[in-house]
Order: sequence, then C-alpha cells, then structure tokens
Amino acid sequence: MQVKIESSWQQVLQDEFEKPYFQELIQFVKSEYATTEVYPAGKNIFHAFEECPFDQVRVVILGQDPYHGKGQANGLAFSVSEGIRTPPSLLNIFKEIEADLGKPIPRSGNLERWAEQGVLLLNATLTVRAHQAGSHQKKGWEEFTDAVIKKVSDLKENVVFLLWGAYAQKKGQMIDSQKHLVLKAAHPSPFAADKGFFGTRHFSKANAYLRGHGQPEIDW
Repeated sequence: MQVKIESSWQQVLQDEFEKPYFQELIQFVKSEYATTEVYPAGKNIFHAFEECPFDQVRVVILGQDPYHGKGQANGLAFSVSEGIRTPPSLLNIFKEIEADLGKPIPRSGNLERWAEQGVLLLNATLTVRAHQAGSHQKKGWEEFTDAVIKKVSDLKENVVFLLWGAYAQKKGQMIDSQKHLVLKAAHPSPFAADKGFFGTRHFSKANAYLRGHGQPEIDW
C-alpha cells in the first residue's frame, strides 16, 4: 500500500503499511472522513512525520488522542494551530519549561518549532471524531504507533523519550532504555500535573543528555 508520508518514514515503515490491520485501519479512516467530522484535517494525519523525518528524530513526546475541538488538532501531539487558544495541558507544559529553563510562556501553541528541531510529537491515535474523545481508539492506530516507537528504539541511538501519564508509559514497553533516555512523569493535564509533572525538569534533563551525546540542545 502506498501511503503519503515523508520519504524516510516511508522506507522505515513500508512493511507496516502492507499488514492487514493497517489496510483495515485505512478503510475505516477513509469511511469516517467521508461520513462524519474528523480531526485533524486529512492532510495533517501524518503531519508529525512530515515535520520530523526519521533521520532527524532526537526526542519523542507521546500523546494520546488528537484534540477533538474544532480547529485545534494539527497532527502534532499537544500542539494547536496558530491563533488557537493554548489548551490546559500544553499551558502546563509551558509553565514547566518556564520553571525549568526560565523561558517565558509563548503566545503560540503551535509546536512545529519543536518538530523542526527533531522532536517527534506522536499521538497514539492519529485521528478522532469531532467532540468524541477516544472515538478512534482500538481501530489499529495504536498498533501502528507502537511500531513507530519500536523502529525508533531499534534503529536509532541516544533518543530522549518523554512519557507523561500511565498511557504513554505503557506504550514505552518497547523502548530499549539501555541505549536511550526514558523520562517518566505524570500527565500535564490539570487533573494530574500537580501529582508528578511539575518540578520534574524533563526539558533541562533532555538537553543535558543530548549535549552529553554530542547533539545540539532543543530550543524549548
């Protein structure tokens, strides 16, 4: 199956695209886009991969679902499009960056600037029905994104994985922690951030690790 995705990812994931589950997933997704309102826009389903080619991945941040409010999801985990109000979880991420690195909270919640530096902002599920959180879970996306994480773990070295919340940490089982840095914390949502996200200093720790392995820091 020919999937329109960035060329380096195309090579790495081609075997996955041929599997029966993925072909069933694509049929489901096409049907959903044809019959109901689904986010993100179809052109942005693989936006995270377009903005962060495989050979440039240095950090992976795992999300769960795309935002399901109108105009919010842009295909990058935790990110919103220009002009969209910063959601609470992302605002808490910015607050932790401010406390950790002294960087002021940005006006824009568009995280393309991170992706362009090698941060793969990967949701476990890449599509969602409007206003129905979790509506595209258990349709095949999780199997696909598990394969993405495993490919990064197996084929690359010295990548930083930021796993926030129990869901992301469960997906981290296929990461080789001997050759990568795995940082775990509570989810940055308002319901959990006070229980182990704030104060973790993951952003300075990620930069220290990258620097220690001869890589440039991320400008968070």
